[in-house]
Amino acid sequence: MTKGSIVIAAGGTGGHLFPAQSLSQEMVKRGYDVTIITDERGMAWEKAFEGAIMVVSSSATPYRRGLLGKIGAALTIGRAVIRNFFRLGRIKPLYVIGFGGYPSIPPMVAAILRGVPRMIHEQNGVMGRANRALASRMTAVAVTVPSPKGLPEKARAYEFMVGNPVRAEVVKQSRKPYPALVADGPIELLIFGGSQGATVFSDVVPAAIACLDRALLDRLKIHQQARPEDVERVSKAYREMGIEAEVHAFYDNLPELMAKAHLVISRSGASTVCELLAIGRPAIMVPLQQALDDDQGANAAYVVEAGGGWILRQEALTAEKLADHMGGLLANPSALTSAARIAKSLGRPYAARDLANLVEALIEDDRARLKRISEGAEAEAETPGEKL
Repeated sequence: MTKGSIVIAAGGTGGHLFPAQSLSQEMVKRGYDVTIITDERGMAWEKAFEGAIMVVSSSATPYRRGLLGKIGAALTIGRAVIRNFFRLGRIKPLYVIGFGGYPSIPPMVAAILRGVPRMIHEQNGVMGRANRALASRMTAVAVTVPSPKGLPEKARAYEFMVGNPVRAEVVKQSRKPYPALVADGPIELLIFGGSQGATVFSDVVPAAIACLDRALLDRLKIHQQARPEDVERVSKAYREMGIEAEVHAFYDNLPELMAKAHLVISRSGASTVCELLAIGRPAIMVPLQQALDDDQGANAAYVVEAGGGWILRQEALTAEKLADHMGGLLANPSALTSAARIAKSLGRPYAARDLANLVEALIEDDRARLKRISEGAEAEAETPGEKL
C-alpha cells in the first residue's frame, strides 16, 4: 500500500534532474508514489526515473527581452500554472519539491496557490533565479552549502543543510581512501569539463603539462575528457610528450577515475563539486566563465575557503600559471593529502537519504526529527564511520 503521493518539479538539465532523480529513487523505495514534472528536455531522461510518472509542463524565462517577449512569457507561465493547479488537485500530493530551473516555477506556484506543503532544493552556492523567486513562499528550503548567496532572509528560518544528492556509483567510490602520492610513483591526473568537455582545458592543460619537469612527466598517467573535435589533437600532444594518456569525449566511469586521481582539474558545477567532495579528492577548479550569477565561482569558493581545493579563474588562466600551480602541488604530497581530507569532510555522499529523511519529517511534521536534521545529528547517526 502506498504511503501517499509526492511531486517533484525540475528543469530539464542534468544539474536539476540528477538530484531530482536521486530523491525520486529514494522516495519510490520508501513506498511513495512519485510524479516528476519537467519540460520536453527532461523527458529524454524518462528511463532514469524508474517507478515514477513523468509529465511535461510548459515554461518560459520571465527575463525575456522586450515588452512582447515578457508578455508572451507571462502568458505561457500563467497557462502552465493553471494546468498544474488542476494537476495537483488530481494528484493530491503530500509534498511538492522543486529542484530549480524555470520549468519548476509553474508547479511550485500552483502548490503555493493550493496551499500544498512545498520545498525547494538549491544545488549551488548562489541561488538559482527560479529558486530565489520562490524561496520566501516555501515551507522549507534544502541547501547544499550553508546560506547560499541570494537566499532571502525570511527563508533562513526554515533552511536545512542536506547537501546535493549524488549518484549511487559516487557513494560506492566514496568508500575508497585517497591514494597517497608516493615518491617516484605514478601520478594519476584527471581532467574533465562537464558533460560536453571544455575547450579551454584542451587548449591549456597539454601546454601546461609540457612546462613540467621531465621527471614529473615520466610519472604522469592522464585521463582527460575533451570535446569530440578536440580528442585527436589533445591525444597527439600527449603522445609527442611521451606521456601515458587516455583522451575521450565521454567517460562512463568518471566516479571511478575520480577515486583513483591524485589531483583533478575540473569545472565547478554543483554536481561536479559535490561528487569531488563525496569521494574526497583535491581539485584545481576553473569556474565556467559565462556561468549565470557566477554560481560555479561560489561553489569553488566554498571548497577553497575550507582548504579542500584551489581555484584558477579562466580569464587569467595560462599554461604557465597552471604549470606553476600543478608543479608546486605535485611536489608537495602532504598538501594534496590535506586537501583531500578536508574535501572529504565537506562531502555528503548520503545526501539523497538525508533529503528523503527531511521530506518524510516535513510530511509527518516531526519537530524533534526536524531539529535533529537541522543540527546534522540524524545524518551523523545514520552514516557509517568512514576514514580517509
